[in-house]
Amino acid sequence: MSEAARPRRIWLCADDYGISPGVNRAIRDLIERGRLNATSVMMVGPATGRSEIEALDTAAKSSPRCAIGLHVTLSAPFRPLTMHFRPLDGDMFLPFPKLLRAGLMRRLDREFIRNEVKAQLSAFMEAFGRAPDFVDGHQHVQLYPQLRDGFVDAVSDGAPKAWVRQGGRDLPLKQRLTSPKGMVLDILSAPFRRRAGAAGLSFNPGFAGAYDFARAADFGALMRQFLNGLPDGGLVMCHPGFVDDVLAGLDPMTDVREREHAYLAGDAFPRLLADSGVTLG
Repeated sequence: MSEAARPRRIWLCADDYGISPGVNRAIRDLIERGRLNATSVMMVGPATGRSEIEALDTAAKSSPRCAIGLHVTLSAPFRPLTMHFRPLDGDMFLPFPKLLRAGLMRRLDREFIRNEVKAQLSAFMEAFGRAPDFVDGHQHVQLYPQLRDGFVDAVSDGAPKAWVRQGGRDLPLKQRLTSPKGMVLDILSAPFRRRAGAAGLSFNPGFAGAYDFARAADFGALMRQFLNGLPDGGLVMCHPGFVDDVLAGLDPMTDVREREHAYLAGDAFPRLLADSGVTLG
């Protein structure tokens, strides 16, 4: 096969493994079907007991190319693993808008962030018996000012062979301007890539998957947009899941997760991959 005809190999990563049993079941189902090749685990989530970790490990081993990463979580309604983490909202992390604002105003302590990320890395290694294949962040916290410094410090020290997730798109400016949310991630990702590169960490060359989760969007049409122009080795973020009481009590993303799962499990998705010249293999 010529280089021109060779399919682009991408990562399709399901975020939030560990947030609830229903989300976990949906992610494992897609891995076993060969419809995902990456997921990141929220070690501070309520569904990360031994049985849930073992079930994910088993599912991943059934797939020829499935990476398991750490989903670093530093925002509410979750709680830190380190005892003296600051700032907090009661006993929880700050909500992500306040966290981003605190970073922009340079009010965060790099050591608190570094120590918490290292604690979550240690929890992952204890659960899985190895370092994560990659490290990303819940609500993109790894990209925020000041947080990215502590994040990169911790990963480069504790899991230097892991790659990290950046959220910038490799697209012409005209295409990037159509998504305000994507533009924010583009802006935040540029200094993150510089910081990660200086620390010797590798990262995905392109990113897609951001959209307005509050709207009942056509996920199939969105996926077609995500794949358009995504480079070889690029990453698409997704959030499949089955809604349960645990999820409903923690996260406003509920029905959208079931719509994503239904599309990814259906017949249209592998046809789109083939039509787009993309493989998860």
